[in-house]
Amino acid sequence: MINYSIAILSTKPGTKKENIQETKAYGTAQVHEILDLDKFCQHIAEHNSPFSKGAIKGVLTDAVSCLREQMLAGNKVKLGDMGDFYPELQTEGAVTTDDFSVENIKEVNVCWLPSKSFKNLRQEAEFKLVPSRSAQGDAIEVIRNTDTIHGLE
Repeated sequence: MINYSIAILSTKPGTKKENIQETKAYGTAQVHEILDLDKFCQHIAEHNSPFSKGAIKGVLTDAVSCLREQMLAGNKVKLGDMGDFYPELQTEGAVTTDDFSVENIKEVNVCWLPSKSFKNLRQEAEFKLVPSRSAQGDAIEVIRNTDTIHGLE
């Protein structure tokens, strides 16, 4: 189940709030739980894996290290149903090719091109509308500052 809330956002990204004229309602996913590497490895181990949480963690830790190494070598890594990982450059433009140098390269990012099984999970996803984090915080504040919560739902 994917929890989501509705947010009113500018149709022009990067617009300052005081200058927003065009807005639309958008759904924003709310993360239910954050699984760190230990929790994720435990989750994998509990799915009838013949490997322990520690063995899985070791393989994943080494895989991350090797994936990073391959990105720095300029390689694309195809991880089956997970998809492809490859390096992508963010550069500052130059007037001519002669003016372009390594100094124009500002970032090297890792891109993930999901496989078909990850491309769009919409058909399998279930959704539940929940209050925004801001509304949840407001409700908690009301509860803390009120002797009774009669009528608060």
